Amino acid sequence: MASAAPRVRYLAGFCCPPGGLAASKSRVLCHGAEVFLSTGREFVYVYDQEGGLLTAAFRFPDQVWHLELLAPRRLLYALCARRGLYCLSLDRPGRSRSTSQDDRDSEDSDQTCPVIPVDPDACVLPDAALCAFTVLDSVLVTLVQGPARWKMQLFERPSPGEDPRPEGQMGEVELSTYTPPAGVPGKPAAPQFLPVLCCVSPSGSRVPHDLGGSGGFSLEDALFGLLFGADATLLQSPVVLCGLPDGQLCCVILKALVTSSSAPGDPNGLVKILHHLEEPVIFIGALKTEPQAAEAAENLLPDEDVHSDCLVALGHLGRMLAIKARWEESGKLVPELREYRLPGPVLCAACGGGGLVYHSTPSDLYVVDPSRGSTLLSAEQPDEGPGGLPSVLRPASLNICSVVSLSVSPRMQGGGTELLALSAKGRLLTCTLDLESEMPGSARMTAESAGRKIKELLSGIGNISERVSFLKKAVDQRNKALTSLNEAMNVSCALLSSGAGPRPISCTTSTAWSRLQTQDVLMATCVLENRSDFSLDQGWTLCIQVLTSSRALDLDSACSAITYTIPVDRLGPGTRREVTLPLGPGEDGGLDLPVTVSCTLFYSLREVVGGALAPSDSEDPFLDECSSDVLPEQEGVCLPLSRYTVDMLQCLRFPGLAPPHTRAPSLLGPPSDPVATFLEACRESGSQPSGPTSLRAEYLPPSVASIKVSAELLRAALEDGHSGVPLCCATLQWLLAENAAVDVVRARALSSVQGVAPDGADVHLIVREVAMTDICPAGPIQAVEIQVESSSLADMCRAHHAVIGRMQTMVTEQAAQGSSAPDLRVQYLRQIHANHETLLREVQTLRDRLCTEDEASSCATAQRLLQVYRQLRHPSLVLL
Repeated sequence: MASAAPRVRYLAGFCCPPGGLAASKSRVLCHGAEVFLSTGREFVYVYDQEGGLLTAAFRFPDQVWHLELLAPRRLLYALCARRGLYCLSLDRPGRSRSTSQDDRDSEDSDQTCPVIPVDPDACVLPDAALCAFTVLDSVLVTLVQGPARWKMQLFERPSPGEDPRPEGQMGEVELSTYTPPAGVPGKPAAPQFLPVLCCVSPSGSRVPHDLGGSGGFSLEDALFGLLFGADATLLQSPVVLCGLPDGQLCCVILKALVTSSSAPGDPNGLVKILHHLEEPVIFIGALKTEPQAAEAAENLLPDEDVHSDCLVALGHLGRMLAIKARWEESGKLVPELREYRLPGPVLCAACGGGGLVYHSTPSDLYVVDPSRGSTLLSAEQPDEGPGGLPSVLRPASLNICSVVSLSVSPRMQGGGTELLALSAKGRLLTCTLDLESEMPGSARMTAESAGRKIKELLSGIGNISERVSFLKKAVDQRNKALTSLNEAMNVSCALLSSGAGPRPISCTTSTAWSRLQTQDVLMATCVLENRSDFSLDQGWTLCIQVLTSSRALDLDSACSAITYTIPVDRLGPGTRREVTLPLGPGEDGGLDLPVTVSCTLFYSLREVVGGALAPSDSEDPFLDECSSDVLPEQEGVCLPLSRYTVDMLQCLRFPGLAPPHTRAPSLLGPPSDPVATFLEACRESGSQPSGPTSLRAEYLPPSVASIKVSAELLRAALEDGHSGVPLCCATLQWLLAENAAVDVVRARALSSVQGVAPDGADVHLIVREVAMTDICPAGPIQAVEIQVESSSLADMCRAHHAVIGRMQTMVTEQAAQGSSAPDLRVQYLRQIHANHETLLREVQTLRDRLCTEDEASSCATAQRLLQVYRQLRHPSLVLL
């Protein structure tokens, strides 16, 4: 008897990925004693229930998403991801076998079976966008994922004994639009939920039900006509039901689709939407709910056709739709449609004998009876009259969890029901159910049944304990992520609310020259200091961006940036982290100035939150499934810390100020050619210097620029740190405050100094007091003139730009304190402004002329342009 058989029996185990099997891409089919199953990988297994062993394993070129069996012809159809549709003949598996020991070792450890590589010629319909299919005796229906719409295609299947490839396309129609998932260009991403296709035939159809594939069923004529209309009934045409991932349940009449290819009209009018579940459709099936019909269905022979009177569809989140025909009191036949809410998320479902529907969730396997509504294990009566659907369904638990694929065996000796199930861990199970013997009024429990109950309880306890361990690990990871997020929120609020005051987390930058091998390199040192009460742990990264300006003499060159990322590991309160990185010169010996060093703290939400929501070693399908929808869209949070600009005044070196025994042997920046170095060493001591820099310094006058500043303005700005120091000396010290040589300049009280630029050119800074006599009617204005001289025009411009930048900052700070300027001669200032505008217009004219003149004429133009530039670099104005 069924009640004497074990309720759950382990048959075989299969390889399982770390996250468990995917419910939408696993499949179990049963035909006689043979079981055909796929686990979402590239293998399709054949298991013999009578022998209790695996007989074959077909290896496909990619993952197998769906299986269908055409039993009368012994043909197995498999949908291979991004490859197309394959057809295998089960009567001749040995002809294509190519089994090796490596193939055996790569399979399951407890059982070995022949591994049969599938021949590429078995691909009967190559199409990378194919997502679903169903098979009839003479036609093949496919669903293709187009650029923005689903497309249903109908192909003619060949007769038995011929080439299994479809002979040609018989019809095509487009379904609803959809949003394609993001993926790598040229390789579309695998959909999370696949569409569901099945073929529905009327009870009077000429095509017997046994000639259809494993995804079809028959409906009674009354329900068939109400659902699909008079056309389908008169044509006696099969209808394809399609459940889409967006929740739509639509249908297409096959014979009408065939004739639409040659008849005029809109083919999209052939698509009829039956219902919208508003969640991905997981299962479409049919069953008998009438007591007499269900009893008659149980007494049918295996080859006899079964006509169902109720259509059901299940959604991923647990919404169930049931439709059947019902007579109204007025004598009119109408469709009765009801929606139910079942426990979810639904992983798989199946319809069994006696009008039962089985559906699996990550935590349990349930059975419901739409004909009665009440739980099977109670004595409650139906809450609706005969022929109607109940208002509420009460599922009964079978205490089996994480079933990802389910199939109902068509017949079992002694009554009852046998289910074939594939668990998320890759285990093939058989579940024997005898629901009637467990209802109230049955015989008293025997010792054997008591032992079986105890085993079932122990098995359930073990499953729950295993799931609790996974949940506990997930909770621990999420608690750790929440703690890290709380710390990140506190750090962000502390940085954003600090305003102009001292920041709790700061990054200071300083520069210094260092000798690396044979070259002098300008090094930047960034010090990240944590003065807050929080720690910077997992997820924090210090990003340092070095942005170099375009070359002064190359107007067409673009800016370039280099970003360094340094993971911040356990930076607790009161600690600091120091990072040193090179700024230049580059391989060409040049150093583009100014250089901007930007420091930013980056917090990676993907690293912290993503790892907690999607644990890599979780085997619970529910955790893996729910995590993908709540992962953060943003990669992380950026918190700016500091921005530091390195200019020419900070990069100057002063070899003449250093003591003789500490002077570096060479401060000319980039290393010279070895041959040139040897010739320089062999040159006579009395000879003239050579090289482009020396020649330019000897034969060309130096480039000069100056700027005048009111002495009163400088005294007000420098009074805090330079009291008792001559104004010219204090001004030079202020300009070189961020240079390493400022201590020597301060100790010697210098007002002029000669340094060396990074490229080796001389740069001379001269600070002297002057009197401006023509600008103020009250008398001369005492001013300080800062003059920059260099044999290199580019280095002079860089140094002049650095001086002007400091002056602008000083004038802005003094203006904020309310300083007032003396009376000035406005007419004199207007005349100076007009002269400068004239010079600027002449500069534009000369530059335009250089673009059109030949080489001989452009020499004079260039000389005049340099003269105008010299006049512009010596303005007659003063900063007040």
